[in-house]
Amino acid sequence: MRLEVLQFPDPRLRLRAEPVSKDEVTPELRQLAADMAETMYDEPGIGLAATQVGVAKRLIVMDLDWREEDAERRPRMLLNPEIVRREGRTTSEMEGCLSVPDFKSDVERDARVIVRARTLDWDEVEFDASELEAFCFQHEIDHLDGMLFIDRISKLKRDLYVRRRKKQLRREQEEREAAGHTGG
Repeated sequence: MRLEVLQFPDPRLRLRAEPVSKDEVTPELRQLAADMAETMYDEPGIGLAATQVGVAKRLIVMDLDWREEDAERRPRMLLNPEIVRREGRTTSEMEGCLSVPDFKSDVERDARVIVRARTLDWDEVEFDASELEAFCFQHEIDHLDGMLFIDRISKLKRDLYVRRRKKQLRREQEEREAAGHTGG
């Protein structure tokens, strides 16, 4: 089932996700992960955090290899991901987010990260990630901590985006209200 992706400035995007315990790995949590993966592919994106669909649990899905023309999907579904080591600094160029519509920006990130997580079978896994994989892990873990990538850009760029987004939301609200008054 496709889920609704929360959009900035929804306050639920700022919630810090709670860790998932072993006894919480239920059929419902597995279904949530599957629905998150379906939503990620439909958007399309390469990663999605549970907080982006209104669930404050430490669960992410990622698939860096999938392309729209490629039918094969191998999403990683990870619980409680944490960065256990960071190295170097670099720039993630033109980073975007399903929850921050119509905006991309360069973001300073760690060049290499070691990420430890659990699978849905509760196996511990570790990833030595660099480049896009490192950026994606950092981006999704930021979501679990209630942070958006626009929090990592200059105040000027962020303020310009926030003003434009608020104006867009006001215009959409006015259009909805106008459409509601034409019926009668």
